[in-house]
Amino acid sequence: MQPHHFSCLYNFKAYLVYHFLASVQPVTKEVVDDKSKDLTTSGDSIRRRFLEFYASRGHKILPSASLVPDDPTVLLTIAGMLQFKPVFLGKVPRQVARATTAQRCIRTNDVENVGRTARHHTFFEMLGNFSFGDYFKKEAIRWAWELTTIEFGLPADRLWVSVYEDDDEAFAIWHHQVGVPVERIQRMGEDDNFWSSGPTGPCGPCSEIYYDFHPERGCTDTDLGDDTRFIEFYNLVFMQYNKKDDGSLEPLKQKNIDTGLGLERMARILQKVPNNYETDLIYPIIEKASKLANVSYFLANDQTKTQLKIIGDHLRAIVYLISDGVVPSNIGRGYVVRRLIRRAVRTGRLLGIKGDGRGNPEGAFLPEIAEKVIELSSQIHSDVKSRESRIIEELKREELRFVQTLERGEKLLEQMLADVVLKARENRILPCLAGRDAFLLYDTYGFPVEITMEVAEERGVKIDMNGFEVEMEHQKRQSQAAHNTVKLSVENDEEITDIISDTEFLGYETLAARAVVEGLLVNGKSVLQVSEGSDVEVLLNRTPFYAESGGQIGDNGLICTESGKKQKSVVEIKDVQKSPGNIFVHKGTIKEGVIEVGTEVNAAVDAKLRQRAKVHHTATHLLQAALKKVIGKETSQAGSLVAFDRLRFDFNFHRPLMEKELMEIEGLINGWIGDATLLQTKVMPLTEAKEAGAIAMFGEKYGEQVRVVEVPGVSMELCGGTHVSSTSEIRGFRIITEQGIASGIRRIEAVAGDAFIEYVNARDNHMRHLCSTLKVKAEEVTTRVETLLDELRVVRNEVSAAHAKAAVYKASMIASNAFPVGSSKKIRVLVECMDDTDADSLKSAAEYLIAALQDPAAVILGSSPGEGKVSLLAAFTPGVVDLGLQAGKFIGPIAKLCGGGGGGRPNFAQAGGRKPENLSNALAKAREDLVSIISEKTR
Repeated sequence: MQPHHFSCLYNFKAYLVYHFLASVQPVTKEVVDDKSKDLTTSGDSIRRRFLEFYASRGHKILPSASLVPDDPTVLLTIAGMLQFKPVFLGKVPRQVARATTAQRCIRTNDVENVGRTARHHTFFEMLGNFSFGDYFKKEAIRWAWELTTIEFGLPADRLWVSVYEDDDEAFAIWHHQVGVPVERIQRMGEDDNFWSSGPTGPCGPCSEIYYDFHPERGCTDTDLGDDTRFIEFYNLVFMQYNKKDDGSLEPLKQKNIDTGLGLERMARILQKVPNNYETDLIYPIIEKASKLANVSYFLANDQTKTQLKIIGDHLRAIVYLISDGVVPSNIGRGYVVRRLIRRAVRTGRLLGIKGDGRGNPEGAFLPEIAEKVIELSSQIHSDVKSRESRIIEELKREELRFVQTLERGEKLLEQMLADVVLKARENRILPCLAGRDAFLLYDTYGFPVEITMEVAEERGVKIDMNGFEVEMEHQKRQSQAAHNTVKLSVENDEEITDIISDTEFLGYETLAARAVVEGLLVNGKSVLQVSEGSDVEVLLNRTPFYAESGGQIGDNGLICTESGKKQKSVVEIKDVQKSPGNIFVHKGTIKEGVIEVGTEVNAAVDAKLRQRAKVHHTATHLLQAALKKVIGKETSQAGSLVAFDRLRFDFNFHRPLMEKELMEIEGLINGWIGDATLLQTKVMPLTEAKEAGAIAMFGEKYGEQVRVVEVPGVSMELCGGTHVSSTSEIRGFRIITEQGIASGIRRIEAVAGDAFIEYVNARDNHMRHLCSTLKVKAEEVTTRVETLLDELRVVRNEVSAAHAKAAVYKASMIASNAFPVGSSKKIRVLVECMDDTDADSLKSAAEYLIAALQDPAAVILGSSPGEGKVSLLAAFTPGVVDLGLQAGKFIGPIAKLCGGGGGGRPNFAQAGGRKPENLSNALAKAREDLVSIISEKTR
């Protein structure tokens, strides 16, 4: 149905009513006027009712995991089940039999569909209920139906169900026990209704529930994939098989349930709007963007609506990613958020948003919209509000930086088009911009290909869209591989977790303990004994060794046996890691004897190295506290390393720290060390720890009970690491370096304790040697070095001037070698080798020659200033540049002949190379090309 034409003086509310009546299903005027008045259908209410429904059926409500997963196989959290992956694999024992969550998720593999369909998003919430070896199909199906039809009140005659084609059990439950008519149950193939984690591993059939927007179309030849009629909103995965290498299926010992209900999709259905974007979860963000663009969403054309939807979607993803610690960069997760920010910025420009949208052309508009996202976040993730200032600052900085990039892209496009037109004229062909160039503009500079096409069309240039699509497809495959697979696998070999119990950690109380060898691994394979000289991984029932986690490296030490008549064995441990679950893997080399499974051993940690780690770990906590005091509370940890010889701390900050800030940080930390404050360690519920103000360590995953390490009055953090008893044990702290490692990420490396003493002693020894060499006192070293540098600078300038003078003299001797080229216009051309003249002197020679030869003239000079070095230079007068020759473009290909490259301005350019043996041939090529081009252009 097409909307009627209204006069300009229509009633806007009447228009809204008509708009929705023309959509997929009728709604009341009251719902249109203010959907939020019906609190039972609000997005927040749907989330709450889902969780409460399953909580009343014995499910534990668990918090959403971070968008940064504790899983190396995926970049971002893409599914509700991801945080339970170790449980599904049987590598970690279940903490609860049933769970329910509202999980924040990110998927960017089909970002091009965002805004163009009614349901695609980059950020979405997946409501899920999970069973870990408890209930199975019957209960999952029955409860899903009760939730849908009773709790949410969806009409049963509008619901369709799909099942896997061979899953007769699910079909029977849906039809005979739930009562869904046969004609509204569809059997579907493996592509649609069989979930698999990968080539091998846990898998099983799934069943999906669809809502029918147009039941009047009947049940004949129905396609559940028809987006204009159906939306799939609830997926039930019955994880009951393990897929083996040969493709065969074997039943899992523990059958699991993994479900996902799309919150945005259910909100669309209950709020009776034509797409997910017009729900109360997203539309307020779109409304904010509409105001900045000075457009009305409901009066806008389809293209404008799509652009507003893109901004509404992307800002949600961006805000939650930054809140969870992802900083824009050119790699990994940082690249995902940077791409989304850039897409939102260029979309805003297409909408006509200038600057901040409020009259400041130098401002940024994304922070304005982000404020609305943060306002809506209270029921999704309460921590977002507390991180608001950091989110806003990061967005502002990234947007303004990208606007500059976008402007550079515009200049690059102009240059590309000019080159294409020039080349087309020379070769007498139609001008066409390469697809890879269009993709470079799209991917690196944020240029939509549509804009590139429009600008190119104005210049009479076509675009190789096939080449562009090839580049896009290549990137899409990489994106899908990186972002849209949750990798689960069950090893064919014997599972260590099936035969080895969790390791009891004793390392907080003692550095030595008796233990029993429960397992030995060599090259990942389980063995019964290992002999001298072999590398081995030792699994103990209890251990004092700390396993690497929370940034702290694993302990070093010895595992020894000496019992009765048996030969003594000694294993030197150089690393300790934690396997899935809580099994400590002691990695080392057998220095003496033979070690066997079942043997009682003495495990002893290297006390000196442990003390170094403790000192650096506590110093890391003090460093974070000092950073928050000096540069702001919003700075947060982005990674850390606690080693025996140093500590490393990465944190979010947008600029280098000033010297006075570094000195203030050091002063604070050394002051706290001097206070000799006793540390306090407690174990408490996670919620209680957060309420007390404890800071979580970056990238760590916490259970319901957490360990809190507090330096009273200074720092309180959730931490499982080892720490000193008193800050006085740290003895001293010194920052070694502070540097940027990525956009918005700084890194401090520092030393404390014994490492601090060693560092200071080494510096002192260097100073003593310097004083002896310079024959001055320590306090006079700086003055003496500055004097020497000044003297060296003067000498260097004198030498450089002498070289330049010599080069000019050589130039005067070869100026007469210039020869005329061209018929209608005589161009003086000089191409010469100047032996070992350095690059700066070569420049002086070229300047002399251009002045001596006068306009129009072209000079190409080459030299070999050292072994394996080539210097090249091109200088063109204005008369030559006016012919269309550019020095930078001319010298580049010549430099490639010498194994190098370079470029510069149209009138002057320098290049280098690594193959002096090719210099004479390169200059000959330069002479030939220059004569040819000038002759052609002066006919």
